Amino acid sequence: MHIPDGYLSPATCAGLGAGMVPAWWAAGRRVRRVVTSRSVPLLALGSAFCFVVMMFNVPVPNGTTAHAAGGVLVAILLGPWAAVIAVSTALLIQALFFGDGGVLAYGANCFNLALVMPMVGYGTYRLAAGRSALTSRRRAVAAGVGGYVGINAGALCVAIELGLQPTLFHDAQGAPLYAPFHLSQTIPAVLGAHLLVAGVVELALTVGVLGYLQRANQPVLRLNPAHARLRHRPAAVDAEPEPASGQGARGGAAGPVRPGRGGGTGWRWALIGLAVMVLLTPLGLLAPGTAFGESSPRQLDLAAYHLDAVPHGLQRYAGFWHGALFDGYGFAGARHPTVAYLVSALVGTLVIGGVVLGLSALVGPRQRRRHGDAAGHPDDAADVDLRAAAGRVQDSGHPGGAPDVDLRAAADRVENSAHDAPAEAPDRDAAAAVPA
Repeated sequence: MHIPDGYLSPATCAGLGAGMVPAWWAAGRRVRRVVTSRSVPLLALGSAFCFVVMMFNVPVPNGTTAHAAGGVLVAILLGPWAAVIAVSTALLIQALFFGDGGVLAYGANCFNLALVMPMVGYGTYRLAAGRSALTSRRRAVAAGVGGYVGINAGALCVAIELGLQPTLFHDAQGAPLYAPFHLSQTIPAVLGAHLLVAGVVELALTVGVLGYLQRANQPVLRLNPAHARLRHRPAAVDAEPEPASGQGARGGAAGPVRPGRGGGTGWRWALIGLAVMVLLTPLGLLAPGTAFGESSPRQLDLAAYHLDAVPHGLQRYAGFWHGALFDGYGFAGARHPTVAYLVSALVGTLVIGGVVLGLSALVGPRQRRRHGDAAGHPDDAADVDLRAAAGRVQDSGHPGGAPDVDLRAAADRVENSAHDAPAEAPDRDAAAAVPA
């Protein structure tokens, strides 16, 4: 789905890039308001996750490859606007450092992968999940359906953008100037590959990760403000009552989850998972795809598209960017491709994490302390106080899931009154929810 330079006209690139500017502006404002300091690491990990996932190429029947993207999963965990930032960052590093996707076509790639895919996918997820419990199977299935629909919506946009080029941009003799593929070729090729292969991979990936988090790390799911208002099912439905000792019920989903001390989100699970994926990235080399000249216009089958030569505009802009550190995720001279792919995955992951953390430091404070910023941000203060109260309840060994439900009720009351009540009010609500 990454469009290289030269396949879209400069006018198309400029138009789609201009369309992304208000989206980036809105995303920056929303992320600054919603994503707190404790969820910034997840935003960085989500962006790195998208980068690594897109390195796993899957062969498709038409001689090229497809891949999952992970943008819908990030949207589900942190919200769609956070996904815009995460995927845009991953695409920028891919284009600048690895020559994957064009620099001129960066706005177009962001429109398809960072805007259309997470927005459509997240909307589908919300519609399919309804008001179901956060730990319900319906919500996990809805996430998979959202991932499938989202990546295919982005693929359809790619197919249309490429397929319109010969019609809109050609010379006096009718020869295409940029991408030589017509809609009758791009829609079956691009959309078919994602409907049959990449979409299925995206579905399985999204369901698998969300299902794991439902069982092992529910606080991460509640970082999305839309999830914070959802309640658990009753304990009798989802899990056995917890023993009085405070140890969680085996396999239970309704009782407090202990991903880390004090009920925190804990990032070990994500770091380990990302590290494993980085180590497995060389598997993406098993499926090279050159049927449509993805790597170089010289690979185009000119006879198949009734061309005498590579289109002039495609030839002119294909080599626009020469600054890639690991062009094509490889070393110079194509030596040691497996090692180069692995090094590329590691470097890209570290750079993306650093970029996201750096951006977060520019748009907001790196740490929001309870007695500092909390006075000006009642929502954050309430969240911190409620988390502390949850930790006290968890440590007290209260049986069952009742305290969890009471705390969520207190959270709802705090959220509804956060803009009108003083900063101390959340503390009283949280204290009232804690049994003596």
